[in-house]
Parts: sequence; C-alpha cells; structure tokens
Amino acid sequence: MRNQAQLLLLDRDAIAGLLTPDMALTAASTAFTLQGTQQGRIFPVVREALATGGVFGIKSGDIASQDVLGFKAAGFWPANRALGGEPHQATVMLFDPSTGRPRCIMDGNAITTARTAAAGELGLRMLARQDSRTLCMFGTGVQAAAQTAAALRALPSLKEIRYVSHRGAPDAGFEAQFAAWGKPEHAADADAAVAASDVVITATPGRGPLFSASAVRPGTHINCVGADTRGKRELPEGLLQQARIVVDDQAQASTLGEMQWATGLASVQMGDLLAGLASFTREPADITVFDMTGLALQDLVLGEFLYKAAQRDGAGLSVAWPW
Repeated sequence: MRNQAQLLLLDRDAIAGLLTPDMALTAASTAFTLQGTQQGRIFPVVREALATGGVFGIKSGDIASQDVLGFKAAGFWPANRALGGEPHQATVMLFDPSTGRPRCIMDGNAITTARTAAAGELGLRMLARQDSRTLCMFGTGVQAAAQTAAALRALPSLKEIRYVSHRGAPDAGFEAQFAAWGKPEHAADADAAVAASDVVITATPGRGPLFSASAVRPGTHINCVGADTRGKRELPEGLLQQARIVVDDQAQASTLGEMQWATGLASVQMGDLLAGLASFTREPADITVFDMTGLALQDLVLGEFLYKAAQRDGAGLSVAWPW
C-alpha cells in the first residue's frame, strides 16, 4: 500500500555480508545471457568529465520479464586517494517498474568490483587456453586484485603471476593478498612479462598502451578492463587486428572500449556465446581479446540478487517511503 511503502538501504557492510564470488559469477552469466536473448535492455550510457577532475556516469536498463528496472550511478574521482578513499565510487538503485517507486538503494562499490571480476572470470573460462600457466596483470588496485583472484578461480592451471605496477616498483600490499597462493612476481619490463605469459589482464585507468603488440605471443588471451570511456585505451595499436575479439556489447565497446580504436573489426558478443547464438572455437595459436566495458545488466542482475538475499535474511535498513 502506498502509505506503508518501504525503501531498503544496503550499505557497504550489508553488501559485504551477502555478496559471494559464486553469486557474482551467476549474476554475470545471467546478465550476458539475458542480453544475448534480448530479454534485457541496456539504455544509453551517460559518461561525463566533471570540473572537479572526476568522471561521472550512469548505466541503466531493465528486464521486463523479471520486473527489474534500475541504474548505477558511478565514476572515478582520483582526488579520493589523498583522502584515503577509493577513487571508484558507485551507487545502485532499483525501482518498481510498474509504479516508478524506488525499492532499494545500495552501495555499488563492491557490486562493481565483483561483477567486473566475474565477467573477467567468464572470459577466461570461455576464451583462454585451459592449460594456461602464466598470468601477467597490469595494475595493483582493487580491480586488479579482484581480476587476479578471478583468474585463479577460472584457471587452476596457473603457476606463475607477474604484475606490472603504475609506479614501476613492487607493491607489497598487492602481493600480500595472494600470500596463501604464492608470491606474485613484480615485472619491471612490461613487454618481457607479456611475452612470457599465456594470459594478460589489463586493469588500469587506461591512460595509454601498456605494452607492444609485438610482445604478444600466439595463443595468448587478453582481458581488457580499463578502457570504459571515450579516449581511454590499454592495448597497443595493431593488436586487435591480429586477434579474435569478444565484447560485452558491440555498440558500447565501439564507443567506450578498446574497439573505439579499431572500428569496423569483427567481434562477437559474450551474451551471444552464452545463449548459443554464436560459436567460438579457440585454435592453439589464436590471440583472443575480451573487451569489457561493463554492462548495466550486470549491475542490475547482481543488485536484484542482493536485494532478494537481503529481504530473505533481514539485512539492511528499511525506511518509510510513503507516496
């Protein structure tokens, strides 16, 4: 009833108590499949630079058959580091599609991290050589750590992890997160690290190419995480022309992802692969690339999972929201 309506608030700690890697992986797979079968819609992305030096964006969409409607407002504020905070900030909001009234507001930082890592895990499971032994990670931040953990889940065959840091020096904090597995090795030479790796993951702010195209060996798979805005890139010129390319969304990748630098190249959508609408068979010498720009459906499906889990467990704070 209108006057008894409630709005559920899920803060950082509530999300942490509900979210698991398995939930995120299921949500990512579900989101891509909904996209591939055209059961989920993605609305145009808002992505704008701010006078404060930050970048603000909105990703939204709906899943009519499941009564899901919502958006994620998110962006990147580099000055947060000086405050001891995370530069990536996100908030997810779910609505009742019948009335437009809000159902749930939730902290979106962990959601963004988990759903992006889960997408990367799917990419590795479906596109990388399953006997891959060596990983090269570009980046040491929150998403780089999440992608590394996802790679270890997706590819149990991994025996060596090399990482390239922004400052060009070892990162003890990054290494400590994987102490139970073994110590990742800092790589001072990016091209040498790429040449020695079966899998490469780029999870940086995307300021420019991170390595040379000539360093990539036949058979390498690359997950690209950092290019999610016009003008950003992590891959070198000419590499995409040598690769077989899978994207999360063709329109979005061509304007925000690595594909903005190589428009016109053929690609396949991950959702089409998962839905059985396209096929992909890796040949041993193929160079493969998964261009990950991040879809609203990933946020909304995972947000809906968390909303239902919170209702089941009595998590979060319900506040009166009459109308």
